[in-house]
Amino acid sequence: MTKIYSNQPLVSSTLKYKQSDVDSQKSFKEILSNKKDNKLQFSKHAKMRLQSRELNLKQNDLSKLEEAVDKAKEKGAQESLVLVSDNAYIVSIENDTVITALGKEDMKENIVTNIDSAIMMK
Repeated sequence: MTKIYSNQPLVSSTLKYKQSDVDSQKSFKEILSNKKDNKLQFSKHAKMRLQSRELNLKQNDLSKLEEAVDKAKEKGAQESLVLVSDNAYIVSIENDTVITALGKEDMKENIVTNIDSAIMMK
């Protein structure tokens, strides 16, 4: 006796979306524009370092940090050491993310590895 198998679904169903479900999802364009608006992000580790080392990041310093990231992107950098005022920041240029922060005292006799560029901002 020959058995015949069929690949038909056991239950026929169609997905129905409510309009509110579709509206709550962001389009790729919206996500991309939000990413562009949020210029520079700080990792959880960087936030902890800023707080534990009592480093004050002024608006002027943040602007310089963002400017340095833009310059590093133009040069094709990936991971950079950025010196702003008396602080140093390790930044993932590709991800627009500050990875960690060091104060003047933390930089003494310290070796920074896994960077491909250094930027000194006035």
